[in-house]
Amino acid sequence: MKTLIVEDDFLSRKLMLAYLSPLGECDIAANGSEALEAFMMANDAGHNYDLITLDIMMPEMSGQEVLKRMRRIEEERGLVPAKIVMTTALKDVDNVMTAFKNQCEGYLVKPIESEKLRGLLRELNLVA
Repeated sequence: MKTLIVEDDFLSRKLMLAYLSPLGECDIAANGSEALEAFMMANDAGHNYDLITLDIMMPEMSGQEVLKRMRRIEEERGLVPAKIVMTTALKDVDNVMTAFKNQCEGYLVKPIESEKLRGLLRELNLVA
């Protein structure tokens, strides 16, 4: 499984990397601009991401905006959509509904627990 971890907090990045690296190759982006750059580079190289974990609260560009842009790019290029899971401290209805409206497949509230993440990955048919 090829994964892009998008997280501006260093400790949260390390935690997600520890959870996901045993499952396959992981790339890391510290903000929305880096995430879009990594996403485009992977697509241009024909190595699309299977999973993208995306923090909502980031400087410069929110995870909600990154999600919308990624989905637009996938549609324009006719790509198979990546499974995108929002990871955030925000659990209010507005953020959850906006994320699903923008076509995320999952929403995990921090602190991320390994079993909850693994359960969601099973639901998304990314792991057995």
